[in-house]
Amino acid sequence: MEPYLGSWAIPGDLLYPEEDLPDAATRILTELTSVEDVILHQGRTFGKPDRHPQGRVITNAYFALVKIDDIQAKAASWADELKWVPINEVGELAFDHNEVLASTYQILKYKLKREPVCFDLLPEKFALNEMQQLFEYAFDISMDKANFRKKIKSIPLINLNVKQKNVNHRPANLFEFDDSAYEEQINEGNYTFKM
Repeated sequence: MEPYLGSWAIPGDLLYPEEDLPDAATRILTELTSVEDVILHQGRTFGKPDRHPQGRVITNAYFALVKIDDIQAKAASWADELKWVPINEVGELAFDHNEVLASTYQILKYKLKREPVCFDLLPEKFALNEMQQLFEYAFDISMDKANFRKKIKSIPLINLNVKQKNVNHRPANLFEFDDSAYEEQINEGNYTFKM
């Protein structure tokens, strides 16, 4: 709608009167993008009185951590087009959606520092340099290899003693996140995931 007709926006819509927020978020995501079966995390709530041209609209932001290759997203319902855009290349969005995106990105970075959500974004078997690249991209920093490895020392990883294949550099060892060791540490109360 004007003044944002033709602008890019984060997918969103209204919830039904008897609908729970998480159910509405899941429904709206599926209706507008055809994406199903992803775990949604709740972000901030936005409610400035003048944020929507038709009147008072309160938005509860939700986000998901997905691997693009695993998702078959396509525009559906009243959405004309859909595209993936790197976070640092997003232009001007409709409404206050740049603020919504920036806030959600801050929540993601907080989670990356304190929870093992990075493993939702990495392949099941990954090299430590892939993990390092993820953190460097997310935080827009460059990290020394040795310092990065010190930072992740407390994270329970399993060295698979298998090398990468088909790479243009010296093949690195592949690792897996050890879910059971992580759960055990959490249950014993002696683990803090901290980057």
